[in-house]
Amino acid sequence: LVANAVVAVMISLLLMLGYIWMRFGSFRFSSCTVLALVFNMVVCLGALAYSGALARTPLGPTLSMGDFRIDLNVVAGLLTVLGYGLNDTVVILDRVRENRGKAPHITRAVVNASINQSFGRTVLTGGNSIATALILFGLGGAGLKPFGYVYFVGVLVSTFSSIAIAATLVYARREDPTAARHEHAGATAIVLA
Repeated sequence: LVANAVVAVMISLLLMLGYIWMRFGSFRFSSCTVLALVFNMVVCLGALAYSGALARTPLGPTLSMGDFRIDLNVVAGLLTVLGYGLNDTVVILDRVRENRGKAPHITRAVVNASINQSFGRTVLTGGNSIATALILFGLGGAGLKPFGYVYFVGVLVSTFSSIAIAATLVYARREDPTAARHEHAGATAIVLA
């Protein structure tokens, strides 16, 4: 089951890499998205590994934690997190592409404006998904607790990674003509101070 889960996640990541490469026409966008998704999976798997230790603490029974193992529900949760993270990241990167327009390079201002413009949507979607994950974890019974746990952690991490990892990785400082001006202005301010 674990081997099948790893193969399923790897195949889905490769297919996503190709899909985003075709959609955006840029390998940078697709590789940044896949790196953010890999980050999401690593954190979710780490949270699963930590669930047993958390269950043995005094806080564990209060939170209804258990020693969650990888089963079909967890695999479904991981694939759901992949889909959620992909959707959230594509929305922000699509805004970066729109704001860049025909400019040859993505600047810091474009990335910052794109994150700010899509932030409200990201918070609303993430909040709704977190509420759903908490309901699944709290009321779903023993069969859905691992799914709810993975989904909760995955939504938090996916929201973070779409903003702080994928959106910032598409920015290349060496290609930004305004970066030298900002760096020079900062150096001048330090010298004058």
